[in-house]
Amino acid sequence: MGKLIKNHWARLLVLTASIAQVAASLEGFFWPKIFWDFLTTNLDRAVRPIPFLQILNLLFGLTILAWEWPFAGIGKLRVHGSIEARLVIYPLSSLAALLLYQGTNPGIYYLVGVGVYFWAYSEGEIICPTPWTLPRKASSSTHISKV
Repeated sequence: MGKLIKNHWARLLVLTASIAQVAASLEGFFWPKIFWDFLTTNLDRAVRPIPFLQILNLLFGLTILAWEWPFAGIGKLRVHGSIEARLVIYPLSSLAALLLYQGTNPGIYYLVGVGVYFWAYSEGEIICPTPWTLPRKASSSTHISKV
């Protein structure tokens, strides 16, 4: 059996979360609701009359979708290969998703994805520019041969 590549697993989790976040934000335009409205109504201004939270979730979802499945040109950027940047941005996206009633599941998926990305970061994994590829091994010419 092979070795588990944690950043590929985390990528699948975050791709799922971003697609669900886009769907939740679109649904939030028609049925605006804050998840925490049973505790307070102070946050209702974030979803109506101006759909600020829905727009924020839509932007986060589309950006992360483009980041995780790099569309033309994004795979070559430095930020694409940075697990550290993901560990900063994804909790913010999770917070935005958790505030929206329709976005609670994507928020939880993001948190699990952040945990798996942290695990991958702790073990020294890197993210390849092309999705679903493995890092290249050092060529045999760099090894010192025994005499």
